[in-house]
Amino acid sequence: MLNLDFTGAQVLGPDGLAKTTLSIADGLVVDTRAGRAVDLTGYRILPGIVDPHGDGFERHLAPRRGAMKQMTEGLVAAEAELAANGISTGVLAQFVSWEGGLRGMDFADQVLSAIRDSRGSVVTDLRAQLRFETHLLDDYADLPAKIARWGVNYIVFNDHLPHARLAEGRKPPRLVGQALKAQRNPDVHFQMLLDMHARTNEVPAALDTLCAELTAMGLQMGSHDESAAAHRAIWRARGVTVSEFPETLEAAEAAKDAGDCVVLGAPNVVRGGSHKGNASALELIAMGYCDAIASDYHYPSPRRAALMLAASGVLDFGAAWGLVSAGPARVLGLNDRGVLDVGYRADLVILDAKDRVAATICAGKVSYMSGDIAARFVA
Repeated sequence: MLNLDFTGAQVLGPDGLAKTTLSIADGLVVDTRAGRAVDLTGYRILPGIVDPHGDGFERHLAPRRGAMKQMTEGLVAAEAELAANGISTGVLAQFVSWEGGLRGMDFADQVLSAIRDSRGSVVTDLRAQLRFETHLLDDYADLPAKIARWGVNYIVFNDHLPHARLAEGRKPPRLVGQALKAQRNPDVHFQMLLDMHARTNEVPAALDTLCAELTAMGLQMGSHDESAAAHRAIWRARGVTVSEFPETLEAAEAAKDAGDCVVLGAPNVVRGGSHKGNASALELIAMGYCDAIASDYHYPSPRRAALMLAASGVLDFGAAWGLVSAGPARVLGLNDRGVLDVGYRADLVILDAKDRVAATICAGKVSYMSGDIAARFVA
């Protein structure tokens, strides 16, 4: 664990960017000199990125079907990518879905167990989010016990069934490929979708009961891809207070007006719009309807999104960076990080003059370092 005084750099503190000394000791930011001075003139020191939702780790855990037998090796690779992109706290979003295969319950059990067992063996703070498909009614009874065993404290509900086509009895696009990935006969897969769609009326009451049990367990809960204010109101009544990637202005506005948390996708910000034609994250941020930006499927994007928001004048630098640090920390209830202030965790990312990640430090330990900055640490 590092006990150092960083000098010469621009530091993003609670009052904004300023050239000042930042001292860290025993994993925390401290207000007294801590040890050896490291000259970081020409660099910026920012709070480490807190990523509240990312599934980019999937390619490390299963690059090919059946290719990854040791989950811990995949997590080490995923952590390296997170750290290289300035992420000091990463929430890994694992599906449990009717899609099966890499998003089936058996695979999720392996992944979530591995994340639980990795604690203490990796530098980056890796946490799990369970993304659960609402129409998996047969899994409701055992889910709370499994969540407790996995040590998961955050669940997000999705409904990705193609209801419109199923209501007409038509096969959805890409059904055959989807079925084969899950090692199912396409006709069997289609019938399974029809059967789940037919039980739609059972879902609301089942969700009411499940959410009440998860609330009693202390879980944080979110809903995904809301498109209307009415949807947000229904979820809020169940104690689900995070609106993840709302699809419309109406849904995002309803969440903010009620004091719920809104999480938007960084790729949407960087691209300037949704690839699915949903509400523009950039516009929602400009209107104040965003608490946190998540990597979604691309780990470099949170840093790029924050820098772009500041460079374009949508937000000042502190507010822009807050959407990838202090904001998501608040969403996750992690009150010990996201800000470079005395008593907070020494989670920080150091950017070079070209805004590339030069180093990432998590709780006073180096998780990533590259290039010329290394010489300054060992001098």
